Amino acid sequence: MEEASNDPLKPAYKRVILKLSGEAFGHQGKSGINVDETVGIARQVVRLARSGVELAIVVGGGNILRGSAFSAHGQVMKESTAHHMGMLATVLNGLALQAALESVGVDTRLQVAIRMDNIAEPYILRRAIRHLEKGRVVILAGGTGTPFVTTDTAAAFRARDLEADVLLKATRVDGVYSEDPEGNPHAILYDRLTYNDMIRRDLRVMDTQAISTCREGKVPILIFNFKRQGNIERAIAGHAIGTLVKESF
Repeated sequence: MEEASNDPLKPAYKRVILKLSGEAFGHQGKSGINVDETVGIARQVVRLARSGVELAIVVGGGNILRGSAFSAHGQVMKESTAHHMGMLATVLNGLALQAALESVGVDTRLQVAIRMDNIAEPYILRRAIRHLEKGRVVILAGGTGTPFVTTDTAAAFRARDLEADVLLKATRVDGVYSEDPEGNPHAILYDRLTYNDMIRRDLRVMDTQAISTCREGKVPILIFNFKRQGNIERAIAGHAIGTLVKESF
């Protein structure tokens, strides 16, 4: 973290991984990519890109296809095939986000874990770091390139690989609750948790492998509601929003 500043939105982190689920690109409960939602993300990101933050964005693909849904039909399709289909869905979101960011003047690079040289660069660590150092937003799609791994875990891997200061998980709720707040209006919103709390209490906002990866790399996780206008900036400025997950407090 950098030293405090009189500017309330001055970034508190230098290098950030932002994880966007597929649902960020469409209306809740509907499939497909919504242009207005995608441009809305781009407008939040543009201010960060101009503030000097080195930003990499890992995208999910659940708005288009969830590999786990197809893999449930094991007699029809192999689980690995279903997961590869899900990885390709993330590339569609990556392309949409790249177009939206470039439309508002943000220099970007799309890197994918599956080779498709005609539309994107392969994920190469040194190249990704160089893009970040040059002020480009790097969009990371294709998960890890291997099946049986969630995009949350892919984000955790990339956070460690790129030596990010924090992993921001953008959601449609205000953070981590003791129970599903839609099912229980009295569910408790946690402002701070340890990695072990997340695992021990089985708080299924992120899968265990993703949490364990961040714990091993000592990468803090902030889970917050990106639908509240300006929250991405507030998260990177270190404001007390959402749920912060660390080794200890």
